[in-house]
Amino acid sequence: MRPIFPLVLAAALTAGCAVGPAYQVPAAPTSASFKEAAGWSPAAPADALDRGPWWTLFNDPVLSSLASQVEVSNQNVAAAVASYAAARAALAQQRASLFPSVNLGLLGDRSGGRDQDSASNYRLNIGGSWEPDVWGRLRAGVSGASAGAAASAADLAAARLSAQGELAINYFAVRQSDAQKALLATTLDGYERVLTITRNRYEAGIVGKSDVLQAETQLANARIDELALTRSRAQSEHAIAILIGKAPANFALVSAPWTANVPDIPVLVPSTLLERRPDIAGAERRVAAANAQIGIARSAYYPNIGLSASLGAGGSKMGELFSASNLLWSFGASVAQSLFNAGATRANVAGAQAQHAVAVARYRQTVLDAFGDVENQLSATRVLAQQQVLRRQASSAADQVEAQMLNRYKAGQVGYTEVVQAQSTALSARRSLVQSQADRQTTTVALIQSLGGGWQASLE
Repeated sequence: MRPIFPLVLAAALTAGCAVGPAYQVPAAPTSASFKEAAGWSPAAPADALDRGPWWTLFNDPVLSSLASQVEVSNQNVAAAVASYAAARAALAQQRASLFPSVNLGLLGDRSGGRDQDSASNYRLNIGGSWEPDVWGRLRAGVSGASAGAAASAADLAAARLSAQGELAINYFAVRQSDAQKALLATTLDGYERVLTITRNRYEAGIVGKSDVLQAETQLANARIDELALTRSRAQSEHAIAILIGKAPANFALVSAPWTANVPDIPVLVPSTLLERRPDIAGAERRVAAANAQIGIARSAYYPNIGLSASLGAGGSKMGELFSASNLLWSFGASVAQSLFNAGATRANVAGAQAQHAVAVARYRQTVLDAFGDVENQLSATRVLAQQQVLRRQASSAADQVEAQMLNRYKAGQVGYTEVVQAQSTALSARRSLVQSQADRQTTTVALIQSLGGGWQASLE
């Protein structure tokens, strides 16, 4: 058996050959610029972009306070943090397999019989074992675990960004509801005054009962809308409480003036998006992990080599354990190779290659989806800005028509049906204007998310 030891040692001390394929980032469809980015201001280089507190761009202290609590208290983020910690622990465990393991043992027993004196026996042993990574299987495992940890880190960033974006959207929904309720409160005051005027005209015999009924219907419908806004606001407020890790019963958001601020958008080039989106980074790291699995599967074609050694001593007394004459040593090596497994190894390699192809396809689809997200949000942001200008004009015109119709009704020139139509049109125009302001803010949040986080343009 002696000839095997030099061979094993030579194999262990020689640089192992990697049986897995060299990793390359998969090619993904991209373009030189975004289709919908015409007219937008250019962004700073990737290394100057800030993924930090992007919500401060909206200049809303309450939003900033709430968003900062997400990373600390949100349970989805907490779960992602724990998953990342588990991935890092798995990486550390995989790295440990590259090194020898050493163990220490101490055994003591006492035995005897009816016709024999009892005797003590002690044994002290220190041993070690090591699996040389000749074929690169263990290193492939480390590479896969490292890629998995990086993917988990990307998942954490994505979870944090998603929770912060969801909180911002719900916050703007609350502020929109507050603005809509304030608008309806003013409208209700006007409807109540009109109802009083209509009743007075009815009692004076100037108009019929139908005018009063129409005024009452108009007022009741506006109050119904107010109650619907109360319900919608409560749901958004509850969602915010959950996002910051609080029970809805323990959280309340006081009504406040709405800061309808929409920050300017510097747009990235598509190639930079690949570096910033956490979902793209996670998908790419999963491709690397799948690539490492191919190497692990291929290593089964080669023998497993193991080395072991031990040094120990035995005796009937504890003191004899430290006597040189009682020392015992051993050294061993093992080589194991599967000779026949009915094609199981080949099937495992084919399965690993198929999983790699799945990961590549998912990576490319993630890139395409990301580009689509950015294009959609760029288009929506531009169109909503144009719509807001037109909605403001429409609201102003509808307010004038409402006032004119009410004056003509008081003068007996038109019926109350025309007044109701003008009031409905004016209220709808006002609410649409408020909605467009909220849509612009939520679309900006969605654009920030699609770009992979916030930004901070370089200062000249």
